[in-house]
This record gives sequence, C-alpha cells and structure tokens, in this order.
Amino acid sequence: MLRVAVVGSGPSGVYAAQTLVQQREVPGVLVDVLDRLPAPYGLVRYGVAPDHEKIKSLTGSLRSVLEDERIRFLGNVEVGGPVLPTARLRELYHAVVYCVGAAQDRHLGIPGEELPGVHSATAFVSWYSGHPDAAEAAFDLSGVASAVVVGAGNVAVDVTRILARGVPELAPTDMPQAALGALGASGVRAVSMVARRGPSQGKFTTKELRELGTLPGVGVRVDPAELALDPAYDDAAAAAALPAVARRNLEVLRAWAAAAPDEAERNLTLRFYLRPVEVLAGADGRAAAVRFERTVPDGRGGVGGTGMYEDVPAQLVLRSVGYRGVPLPGLPFDPATGTVPHAAGRVLREGRASVGEYVAGWIKRGPTGVIGTNRPCAKETASSLLQDAGALARRELGQDPLDALRAAGLRPVQWPGWLAIETAEARLGRSLGRRSVKIPDWAGLLGAAGT
Repeated sequence: MLRVAVVGSGPSGVYAAQTLVQQREVPGVLVDVLDRLPAPYGLVRYGVAPDHEKIKSLTGSLRSVLEDERIRFLGNVEVGGPVLPTARLRELYHAVVYCVGAAQDRHLGIPGEELPGVHSATAFVSWYSGHPDAAEAAFDLSGVASAVVVGAGNVAVDVTRILARGVPELAPTDMPQAALGALGASGVRAVSMVARRGPSQGKFTTKELRELGTLPGVGVRVDPAELALDPAYDDAAAAAALPAVARRNLEVLRAWAAAAPDEAERNLTLRFYLRPVEVLAGADGRAAAVRFERTVPDGRGGVGGTGMYEDVPAQLVLRSVGYRGVPLPGLPFDPATGTVPHAAGRVLREGRASVGEYVAGWIKRGPTGVIGTNRPCAKETASSLLQDAGALARRELGQDPLDALRAAGLRPVQWPGWLAIETAEARLGRSLGRRSVKIPDWAGLLGAAGT
C-alpha cells in the first residue's frame, strides 16, 4: 500500500489524486488531499468569476474524484507552518505532491502604487469570490466613479466585467451578500482596461473578450487610432502570422472600434499602448488618476516609450499583471521563476531528484495555461511518482496521518464537514431570496463544518 499526500485541492491536486488512484500499475494507492482552506476546489471556487457558471460547473467532476473511497479530503490543514512542517508531512506519507499554485500577484513598481484605492486584482477577486482571507478587505465602491484595470489577461477581463455588471446579473450567483451589496451601491460609471502593448498581444481569450460586449446597460469603446498602431492591424501577412486567438481578438476589437457607441449607463473602454508610470493622488490622499506613457511597437515584439503622457481618472486602480509562486518553508524555490525546481515533477534538491517529493500545477510550471492544462501536468508528475513506487513503499509508516494531525492540535475538515458547509450556504441563499451564497469568513466556514 502506498500512502500519498496531495497538498492543494484545486484542479492540479485533484487531477494528481485521480491519476494515482485510477492507474493499474501500482495497486493499493491511498491519497489524502490536504488544503489550508476548509473548502475544496481551489481557484475553481475562489478564482473563477461567480458569473461564469459553466466554468464553475467543473466542480462536479472534481467532486466525483474527491468522493472516491480511496481519496480522503482533509481541509483546514496548513502545511509548511510550525504545526505541520513539510518534514513532518514526509514522515506521515510515502510521498507528497505539492500543488500549491502561485498565490502572489506581481506589482507595477511605480510611484503611488501604495495609495488607498490601489489594489491587486487578486485581492478584488478574493473579495467578491468569498475567500475567507479577504473577509476584512472589504471594498467600498460608493465613492468611485471611474476605475482603471491595468492588464490584458482573462483576470483583467473578469474584474472589468464584474465592475461593469449590474446587480440583477450578479444576484443569481453565489457571490457573498456583502460584496453584492457593495457592487450594488457602486458609483462606478466608467471602467478602463489598459494594456501596455497592442491588441494582438493580449492574453485574454476571444470568448472572454466578446462577453464584454454583451453586458446590459454597458457601452464598449475602442479607439481605432490605438488599434492602428498594432503592426498586424492593416498588414494581412502580419495578421496571418498571429495565433488564431489573436486574429479573432483583433477582429472583435476592430468591430467595436468601427461602431458608434450608444449612450449607456456605464462605459467600458479598452485602451492599448499605454504604460503606467504613476498613480496620482487627489486632495484626500487617495488615488485620483493613473498617468500613462504612450508606447509604440519597437519592431522586436516589445514596446518603447514616446515621452507623451496621458492621465486617466480613477478612484479605483486594479493591477492585473500576473502571478508568481511563493516559497513553501522546507522546499527548494527558484525566485527567478517563482517555482520549485523539478525534473518531470520530481523536486530537485541541489540538482538531485528528491524521491518522495513532487510538484504539479503552477508551482511546478509557473502561472501558465488554462484549467485543462493542469491535467497533463498532473499526469506527468503522477507518472514520476509511480515510477518511484518500489523505493517509496519500502519505508514503513506509523499511525494513520489523520490521527497524527489531530494529535498535533489540528482540526481537519473532512468531506462530511464540507457537505455541511454546502448545506449551510444553500440555506443562507434561501434566507436571502437567492440561490446558494458563499460564507466568506473563517468562523462561519468552520462553524458550518462543525469542527
């Protein structure tokens, strides 16, 4: 029998657990999926926008894996701290697979970034997704008339869309009641999503982009002069050399630029070739505008500055310029890539494979790809672990890890506890005249789980 711990219950962790128990080469594999949070599913629960129900429905397939009798969910278990260091985890299991993601957002590195009103898109997503760590980081949007989102990826599109949406479209989601109320009281009437480079270099998908043009009461604006700066805009050969998604994005933006925008309750503007250089403060000491420098293509895939500047009003500034992994105490870490050094998923310590320690997901490859990318990534790691199974199984283990965790003072939330949280959230939704509504704080989650 091979006892494996998977740290992280997001897609990469669940896919790793699924591969380990469903393969036939090594019988008798048992997997404990550990998570710091009392709720499973990782970014599918706390990162996918609440109005994207089709993507969130992936929880159904993740649920079926976690309900496998050979897999045990243990939430409310923090790995890497003083109570459960990584060395202790290795004593309790034959092997450990770390699927801890990339939890830190990147900064702009410009003056004024520390002003009140400037936040990471990560914090904003955590707040409206009901992440318990964000319970105290409430966003007061009542005094915000204009918002700027810096970035050109799907997360930037998500937060732009949430800011522009009305409450009637958000009420059917599982968004926490406090976040829904704050968005309902929002004074935001203008949202600008600003990219440093051109439209053909945007990281958003066409489906996400098109959705911005379907929001009720929202007018979308694109400046044709900014699109024309893109080398692929009027050059058929350059456009043909682009990836298919970039060509489709350019066509969507071209259509919006050609259409005269209707008068709308809220305006959404997509800007390109503008590099943020400073957040400007108002008389109240809060963010009031973002100063951008106009950029132009440099002919090498990048951009160069022009010395021309523009101030865009914004009482709310959200940066969405990427994620990076954070070190987990006890594991090696490459600060240049924000990942754990590995070979086919095997953790490398001083260049040598550490048999029994593995990584999958963003902490393995960096914050790249979509949810489905985690499946082959996890399979590669699981394959490496299974190749090492003979050596791993020689080590005899002691007590059931669950008993050891409880003896250390931890209070793991098992699957019945998670089902109790689901029931409590459905009950909360009914009481508010909505569907299931997330419980956004630690005390509420642990209380509902009955820990």
